[in-house]
Amino acid sequence: MRLAGVLLLSLLIVLASACLSNAPAEKTSTTSISSSSRSIPETTSSPFQLSHTSFPVPSNATFPKIAQQNVTPTTQTTPKGEDSSQIQVKGRLNLSSVRGWAYWLQNASPEVIARSGFELVVMDYSRDGSDERAYTREEIEMIKRAGVIPIAYISIGEAENYRFYWKEGWKENSPGWLGPENPDWEGNYAVKYWEEGWKQIIFKYLDKIIAQGFSGVYLDKVDEYWFWAKNGYNESWTARQMIEFILEIANYTRSKAGPSFIIIPQNGEYLLEYDNGTLLETVSGWASEDVFYDGLGSSPWTGEKVSLLDRVVKAGKVVLVVDYVDDGTRGEEDLVRILDFIEKAQDRGYLPYAAFEGRELDRLDVIPGIQPPTEK
Repeated sequence: MRLAGVLLLSLLIVLASACLSNAPAEKTSTTSISSSSRSIPETTSSPFQLSHTSFPVPSNATFPKIAQQNVTPTTQTTPKGEDSSQIQVKGRLNLSSVRGWAYWLQNASPEVIARSGFELVVMDYSRDGSDERAYTREEIEMIKRAGVIPIAYISIGEAENYRFYWKEGWKENSPGWLGPENPDWEGNYAVKYWEEGWKQIIFKYLDKIIAQGFSGVYLDKVDEYWFWAKNGYNESWTARQMIEFILEIANYTRSKAGPSFIIIPQNGEYLLEYDNGTLLETVSGWASEDVFYDGLGSSPWTGEKVSLLDRVVKAGKVVLVVDYVDDGTRGEEDLVRILDFIEKAQDRGYLPYAAFEGRELDRLDVIPGIQPPTEK
């Protein structure tokens, strides 16, 4: 039956291709926003297979008291004048009615997003990552008026050399929190995210996002704690520092934008193994890449990922999954793979987005009759 459905869909797609082709991107820019898919390690080994030996911890490090975590950030990183102690966990936007979401980072068009049929879209705050081409508040409000929830992508575990905060002098005289360049992603650098200098940059970044009117943030590179655990730091400590940072971000944004501001980390779901319950209580949901497929083949991380993502579903939170399964041919094999991914995700209560295998995230992947979902 599935094959017959696929063949029927193929026929419909051919007939509708002239008017329902993939959404066009705006004119290209010389700056390319890095795809977040870099966060999956090259190796197929589990992060639980990293050494849990007690690595030396820096002498100036401060261990967070994770057992006493609450939604209020530390006084060190809470901006003056903000009463973060009054932040509430309840009263947030209800994401349970969202049925379809999309992921479009490069040269996203607000007009196309508004009429796309997707109910939630993760996008960059800028067309090309620069301040000069940042979206206006009017453009974001237009998206919201169309019934689409706009969520801003932000990397909190790596610095990107095309962002407003980057200084050319850092190549010769880098700040203490700046780490080595990611060998797989030119222009992306590991950061010691627990240090105050980096946190203040992120808070300034968040101010821009809030001022634009975004409904929430999509936190990438929260799994950077793996990198530091493999480079001289205790894994438990780096994980707990990332948890603390996410909590601080949640309080900072909700103190300014209201308690309904959405917080969705991407990948790094293994942080839940170090959580005392506060992180899961605080976030609005979780997102993950390569859950069922790694490109066009099976994902080696499925078992570990779903066991953790299922916890998020059981907590009543949304789970967004993006697998890069679409080869763009719209042939039978392509559609069978896409439908298989979608079915597997939906069976577990996740919201799937089938993206193009190139991982550029430079256009919407609209698949007539399949994505966005059409049935109510």
